[in-house]
Amino acid sequence: MVQGITQVAQLRQRSVFLGWLGLGVIVLLGVGIFVHAQATRVFLNEAAGRAEGTLQLATTALEGYLERFERLPPLIATQQRILDVAVAPDDPARVDAANLFLRDVTNVLGASDIYFMDATGLTRAASNFDLPRSFVGGNFAFRPYFSDAVAFGSGSFYALGTTSLKRGYYFGAPVRDGDRILGVVALKVDVDNVEAAWSGADYHVIVTDPKGVVFLSSNPAWRFGLTRPLTSEGQDLLETTRRYAEALLFDIQVREQITPNGHVLWDTSLSRLPDDEARREYLLASSAMPEADWTLTVLQSTGPARAQALTFSAGAVLALALIGMVIAVVVQRRARLRDLLVMQAAAQVQLEARVAERTHELADVNKALGAEVAERRLVEANLRRAQDDLVQAAKLAALGQMSAALGHEVNQPLGALRNYAENAVALLSIDRKAETQTALERILAMADRIGAIARRLHTFGRRPGQELEAVDVIEAIEAAHEIAGPRLRQVGAELSVDIMPDLSMVRAGPVRLQQVLVNLLTNAADAVADSAERRVLLTAFEDADTIVLLVEDSGTGVPPDIAPRIFDPFFSTKGVGNGLGLGLSITYNIVKDFEGSIALVAGRLGGAGFEVRLLSANKQGLDAK
Repeated sequence: MVQGITQVAQLRQRSVFLGWLGLGVIVLLGVGIFVHAQATRVFLNEAAGRAEGTLQLATTALEGYLERFERLPPLIATQQRILDVAVAPDDPARVDAANLFLRDVTNVLGASDIYFMDATGLTRAASNFDLPRSFVGGNFAFRPYFSDAVAFGSGSFYALGTTSLKRGYYFGAPVRDGDRILGVVALKVDVDNVEAAWSGADYHVIVTDPKGVVFLSSNPAWRFGLTRPLTSEGQDLLETTRRYAEALLFDIQVREQITPNGHVLWDTSLSRLPDDEARREYLLASSAMPEADWTLTVLQSTGPARAQALTFSAGAVLALALIGMVIAVVVQRRARLRDLLVMQAAAQVQLEARVAERTHELADVNKALGAEVAERRLVEANLRRAQDDLVQAAKLAALGQMSAALGHEVNQPLGALRNYAENAVALLSIDRKAETQTALERILAMADRIGAIARRLHTFGRRPGQELEAVDVIEAIEAAHEIAGPRLRQVGAELSVDIMPDLSMVRAGPVRLQQVLVNLLTNAADAVADSAERRVLLTAFEDADTIVLLVEDSGTGVPPDIAPRIFDPFFSTKGVGNGLGLGLSITYNIVKDFEGSIALVAGRLGGAGFEVRLLSANKQGLDAK
């Protein structure tokens, strides 16, 4: 029920979320487009304002620069040396004087060139008379500044010099002798200085002629470019006046656009300008210069304005999106809270029903668990009794296995006892008391030996106590040797014992420690029974806080594939009827009860080795009992 309510709530929330998301995207797109358009208009207006200010400064500077030289040609034309050469243009002395005069005046005024032409347009004297490209001898009657000066009293013209191939603005004034015009004085102004003042700014400045040819430019890439196609009439006029001499004109390929605010935009991205810096979009601010017949234009790049508009629009959209996200989060949280309350109410009803159901089930389970716990405890008690019985049975089985060897072992002292008794009777009959006493003493020694064997077997066969104490390892080894000795002698095994001097006692049980050693020694005896060399080595030494008991044999060893199972109960490598397979399992459990460890190791005699590590009783603070 709760799951169904949850799924319905989730579907409803998802559909509402998708609906609001779509609406939010549409609103953001609309707002972004509107804000971007408005921001672009505002920032383009700001760029236009900067361009207008720059235009006024550039126009004023250019006009002031030209006005400095405009009134000079009429003054130069009235100088006596110019009048002298105008009257007698073939007199070398007057020509030389005029040349020197014009050179000095040029240097003082900072003009490019000043020269005098006679009434035919032939240059008679010039400031550059001594330079390789001297104007002397050149005829410039085709230039408008010459014809206008003759016809109207003054003339001006901007062009590329045919001799110097340098751009300049020319002023012309007539040289008069009364009403008769003897020639024209021309002054050329270098415009390179004007362009140098415009360079290095974040805008471009160009000056175009009436035909749209860029004559001056802060960027050399625009120079001699056509801002609009040249008509055939304009082409003829340029050829007639040779305004641009041999310079090659090219089409800039300008795409013009008018903004809603009336601003003119030029897109030169598709032009063939040699400079990548010039191939951009510009906002234009233009001003006419009627005196020079020029149009001065400031080209303000729209890139920064559009970048500012885009940044502002992105910020506005992000701010609106953030506000929308906050509102969406609040609405979504309220919706989730409402759905959560609904689900909690349904869940509470369902939980109460489940609690009642589970309470009844738990009562039944508790009853079943109580019965199972009682049964488990009974089984555990039976298992412990069975384990103790199994250990005792294994010990008795080991005793039974050694019975034949023990019978042989007891028969020897019994036979000797009978012989000594017979000798004592015979010696007593002949009254040899000393020898009789010796025989009787030997009889007592044989009886003590038989009694010792019986006591060891009785101790080994009884059930051990569980309490751990300090046990003497040497006594345990001797007792185990007496019990397992007959089995070792039966198979002809040689037992070597190597005990470290002053060996500490171990924390163990005396009977169970004997059982561990007996099991290991009898296993070693069985392992060497069929070997050519029958040797068993028992080593006892101290290693830090532990006592190590190592039993090694010269048998065939334990194959690696069965080594992990060697301590498993009822696992045996002997034939049927030769043991229950419990000796090593019982040994393993006894050692674990001693909080020690037993491991199968590689024996030094070529066979198997069993290493038993027990805690030292001296480190545990135990006393011997």
